[in-house]
Amino acid sequence: MVRLPTRLRTVLVALILASIFSWFLSRYRHLSNEAKWSELPAYEQSIPPENHEVKDDLKGGLTDEVKGKSKHEIEHNVRGHMKFWREFQPLLMEYAPECDSPHKLGTAPGIRFDAKNPGERPELVEMLVDDVIKMRTAHTNFVDAIRDGGPSLHYTPGTRGLVSTAGGSYLPVLVISLRMLRKTGSNLPMEVFLADADEHEEYICDVVLPSLNAKCVVLSEILGAAPEDMQIEKYQFKPFAMLFSSFEEILFLDADAFPIDKPEVLFDNEPFRSQHMVTWPDFWASSASPLFYAIASQDIQPMDIRQSTESGEVVISKKTHAHTLLLCTYYNYWGPSHFYSLLSQGAPGEGDKETFLAAASVMKEPFYQVSEPIRAIGHPSSEGFAGSAMVQFHPFDDYKLTQKEEWRVKGSKAPSPKPFFIHANFPKFNPATVFDKQMVNPAFDDDGNYTRAWTDPKDTVSDFGRDVERDFWSEIMWTACELEHRFRSWRSEKDVCSDVKKYWNAIFANEKRSVPWMQAVPTASRALEFEMHAAENLWCLMTALQDCRGFDSRDGSFALDPAAIARIQSFVLAN
Repeated sequence: MVRLPTRLRTVLVALILASIFSWFLSRYRHLSNEAKWSELPAYEQSIPPENHEVKDDLKGGLTDEVKGKSKHEIEHNVRGHMKFWREFQPLLMEYAPECDSPHKLGTAPGIRFDAKNPGERPELVEMLVDDVIKMRTAHTNFVDAIRDGGPSLHYTPGTRGLVSTAGGSYLPVLVISLRMLRKTGSNLPMEVFLADADEHEEYICDVVLPSLNAKCVVLSEILGAAPEDMQIEKYQFKPFAMLFSSFEEILFLDADAFPIDKPEVLFDNEPFRSQHMVTWPDFWASSASPLFYAIASQDIQPMDIRQSTESGEVVISKKTHAHTLLLCTYYNYWGPSHFYSLLSQGAPGEGDKETFLAAASVMKEPFYQVSEPIRAIGHPSSEGFAGSAMVQFHPFDDYKLTQKEEWRVKGSKAPSPKPFFIHANFPKFNPATVFDKQMVNPAFDDDGNYTRAWTDPKDTVSDFGRDVERDFWSEIMWTACELEHRFRSWRSEKDVCSDVKKYWNAIFANEKRSVPWMQAVPTASRALEFEMHAAENLWCLMTALQDCRGFDSRDGSFALDPAAIARIQSFVLAN
C-alpha cells in the first residue's frame, strides 16, 4: 500500500477535520435554532430613540413564522367598542340584582383540591328566600336578553392576540413579562388596558411597548361612552379588557404571568381547537355557595369535578364564546355586591376567578380546564418553603392524558405535562420593591443572604428545559437599568438598577448554568449530543491551544474536556 508523505497526510487530515467541524457546527446551528432552550434575542436594541416618531397605526411587525390570524396591525377601533358598550351597559343596569347583598356567616377556608377525597361544599352565606327569587329572576332575564338578540361583540375577524391589564406599579412588571414572552419567539400583538388617562405613561406606551408589538388602551375612554356613569375597580378589569379587545381569539395574561413556550401553540392545538375556551386550575377546591346554583338555575356541581380556577391565564374565542363573556361581565359588574361572595364565599383569591367557567356553564358553551395541578416554585426556608411563583402546565399534554381517562389528579402515574406558564405573583417581581422586606422574600435566604428564588421543587424546575430564572432576572435587570428613570411609579425610588445589579453579580455573574445543557435539549434534538461533543473536541484540536478547551454550546464559553481530546488525538495519530 502506498503511504502519503507525512506532511501531506497531516494537511489532508487537517482539511478533513475542518470540513467535519464545519458540518457539525452548521448542523448544530440549524438544530439549535429549533430547540426550545436556544437563546433568542433579548430585545436589548428594541427600543427606539426618544425622538422616535410614533405612528397612529402601529404595524404588527410579526416574523414570517407567525402567519395567518396573528399577522395584522393592532387596530383598536375605540368607536366600535363605544357603540357596543352603549348598547350593553343598559342591560347590566336593567337586570340588576335588586336585593340586599348576600350575608356572610364566615369565610370559606382555602381547602386543597383532592379529587380522591372531596370534602363538603361550604355554606357560609345566607339570603332571604324573596331575595334569592329576585336574583334568580334578574339572572334569567339577563341570560334570555343576551341569548335572544343581545349586542354583538366588537372585534376584528380572523385575528388573535394577547390581552393584559396594567398601570402604575404593574407597568414595570408587565414589561418584564412581555420581554420574557418575546424570548419564546412569539410576536403575537398585545393590547394593554389601563384604567384611565392618568395611567397612560407616554414613553412606555408610545415607545417601549410598541417596540414589543404592544399597544396601550385606555379603558375609561370606552366606559365613558355609556350614558350612565359607573365605577369599576381594578380587580374587575379582566373581563372588560377581554370584552373590549380587538382580537377574535384571546390569550389573557395577568401582568405578572408569562409563557415559557410560544403561545401560538395554544390556539393551534387541542383543546382550544374543539372547545375554544381553556382555563387553568388554582390550588383550592370549589367554594361556590349552593345559593349561586339556585340563582343560576343550575344543578349543584360535585366537589370532585375540578379545581377552582386561577384566572391569570385564559384562552377564549370571542366569536364562539360571546355569551360567556357577556354573562361573565354581568357577574363581575355585580361582583363586589353580590356574585363574588356567592361564587367564592371569601375563599383565597375571591374575585373574577370563578366567573368565567360559571358563565360558560350557564350558557352551555364548551370549555376545558387543565386538570394537572398548579405547582408553587420557590426556595427552602426555615418554615420549609418560600414560594414566590406558580407553574401551570401545557393543555395539549393534559388533554392527551384526559382523553385516555388518565387523570394524574386522581392518581394516574402518567408522565407530567410540560410546564407552560409561570405566574410570578407573590410578591410581584417589581425591580423597585422585590428586595424589600416582605412576607416572602424571593431573593434572600433566612440569614439575609442572596439566593436564587426558584430552586424547588427540583423536578419542576428542571422540566423548564432551560434556566428560566436566569432569563427572568436578566429581563428584570434590563428593565431596571434601561427604564430606571421612565416609570412614574419609580420617581421617588433610588438605586433600582444598582440593587438589581448587585443581586445579579452575586448570584449569576460567575455561575455556570445550573441546568446541564443536555438536560435542556428536547427529545427530538437529542441527536445533537454526539455532534456537539465531536464539534467541541474537533474545535479544541484544530485550535491547537496549549490549554486545550472545548466550545461550550450553552453560553459561548469554553470548558476543559481533556479525556475526549486525548481520545481524538490518539485516533488521528493512529490513522
